[in-house]
Amino acid sequence: MPGQSYGNGYVPHAPQAQATQAVPQQRWEETQPLREVPEAAAVLAAEAPSDTRTKASTKPSPTRPGRDRYLDLLRSIALVRVVVYHIFGWAWLTVVFPSMGVMFALAGALMARSLSRPAWGVIRGRVRRLLPPLWAFSAVVLAMMFVGGWNPSKDDGGLGWLGLVNYVIPIGAPPYPWQIGSESGVLEQTWAEQAAGPLWYLRAYLWFVIASPLLLWAFRRVPWATLLAPLALTAVVGTGLVEIPGETGNAVTDFAVYGSCWILGMAHQEGVLKKIPRYAVVSVASLLMAFGLWWASGHLGPDGWNLNDIPLAQATWSLGFVAILLQYSPSWQTLPGRLARWDRLITLSNNRAVTIYLWHNLLIMATVPLLDRFYELPFMDDSLSDALTTTYTLWMFVLVWPLIGLMIVGVGWVEDLAAKRAPRLWPDGAKKGGSRGRSGSGSGSRGRARAR
Repeated sequence: MPGQSYGNGYVPHAPQAQATQAVPQQRWEETQPLREVPEAAAVLAAEAPSDTRTKASTKPSPTRPGRDRYLDLLRSIALVRVVVYHIFGWAWLTVVFPSMGVMFALAGALMARSLSRPAWGVIRGRVRRLLPPLWAFSAVVLAMMFVGGWNPSKDDGGLGWLGLVNYVIPIGAPPYPWQIGSESGVLEQTWAEQAAGPLWYLRAYLWFVIASPLLLWAFRRVPWATLLAPLALTAVVGTGLVEIPGETGNAVTDFAVYGSCWILGMAHQEGVLKKIPRYAVVSVASLLMAFGLWWASGHLGPDGWNLNDIPLAQATWSLGFVAILLQYSPSWQTLPGRLARWDRLITLSNNRAVTIYLWHNLLIMATVPLLDRFYELPFMDDSLSDALTTTYTLWMFVLVWPLIGLMIVGVGWVEDLAAKRAPRLWPDGAKKGGSRGRSGSGSGSRGRARAR
């Protein structure tokens, strides 16, 4: 509603009122300067053709491992939860479903699966698939900043231009102007901060990818020590016991908070979780989550139970939550029951996860000037204006999805080029003619799986 701050940190306004300066986001918001750029789950199931001349003596060819639709479902839920959080700003969502921990765990599992191949080739493939979508996003955002009058040479003692490399390769924090735009213009004053927010995830993901061969090697030799080491590091750098200044400290804290989730995903892929009795996993996970809530209760910030602001609580709660999700993992090849009706949307969101995550914050902000135009309609009397004001965030939620759909069509195909496959406008797995077979749910990811 006009004059009210929403979860993404900006303030929508009616045309009659000036824009209100946004309250700067806390460091642990999920779009601070994304944490896996999400990927497709796996390759399609396929059988080698049998020899019809020797059917009696030839054993059936083994089936290749198929796409895990349970993991696809978790990733889709995580993406939706992030969008909902940044519209409504409900702190309790970070407890109900810790999206970033889930996404990092899924990425760790995929990375461990891929590391059956030479490590350098896997890392190179991951980086290749990450960068082109980033470049498309960076080209638009930087152009908007420069048009708005931003001059990086005036930052950091004239060295601000050097930071622009992070819009090309996300190894550090990308620079951006804290205030840019017009008070009464289309863009809110802190739009650049909001738009650049998701790039923290790319940085964390990139460093996890680079470190994965070493992490997997260590896990196979000392699994418990490797799994718990990030929690110990979080207890040191995420509680103020040891403070590392600047973006170096932020990067180390990001790595520590979600490191155990990444390694737990590797443990899932290695089959280690299945060897541990379910009651033991659930019991230990519950203790971790209870500790996380206890710690959070004594370190509540201005947003209350927002675990994004409490690193140690985020780390322990996310690890326990993800452990239970993966322990109960049913490994669906197809979505069961009523979930099947969501099959195409889940396939689409997994095939365009990078695009959705990179652009969603900017698209949320774009809903504000669009909704504000409704106040200018001739039939908008006081009662209708009040009704729109009361339901403003709900309409933001409704409007952002068609905008995301347009962005998928407009730039989502860059993900296909990055994966070295033919570009597709709407990769929801549907076959031509509108039909969809059993293998259709993964048809949109065959090239992606090969190019990992």
